[in-house]
Amino acid sequence: MTFAVRIALCLLLALIPLHARAQSDDKAMMIASDDAEMAAAIAKARSSLDEFLALSDAPPPGTDKFKLKVMIADGNATEHFWVIPFRRTSTGFVGILANEPEVVDNVVLGQNIEFTRDDISDWGYTRNGHQVGSFTVCVMFKKMSKEEADYMRAQYGFDC
Repeated sequence: MTFAVRIALCLLLALIPLHARAQSDDKAMMIASDDAEMAAAIAKARSSLDEFLALSDAPPPGTDKFKLKVMIADGNATEHFWVIPFRRTSTGFVGILANEPEVVDNVVLGQNIEFTRDDISDWGYTRNGHQVGSFTVCVMFKKMSKEEADYMRAQYGFDC
């Protein structure tokens, strides 16, 4: 690989987290750890993770923006982050943190992180401009103002 190609790839990879953040108005929302709707959303995402990963390995036409949401703990604090892009490794996954931390201090926006299947709390992608998955986001819409939820639905193609 030529030096110029390596530099171009590095620049592209450096810009990906900024682009992902710019596409997402995702902000931290405090939700109780015993929230039944959120627990059900996480369980739904985890139970369908294998199907999602198979799609992300061979994306059908009209699909893109594959992402995983990952739980990060820092002492007694826990926060969930989108990881875009991600890839599988021999021990789990690796990807780039696409949100600015607001609760935990042990990670930063744009950081390359390693994680396991047990850390995954959600997944999502777009199909023909509409969000698929993102089950935890749909729960968060119920806890937002109607105006804010409607804006997010319209801006990012959520059908929930």
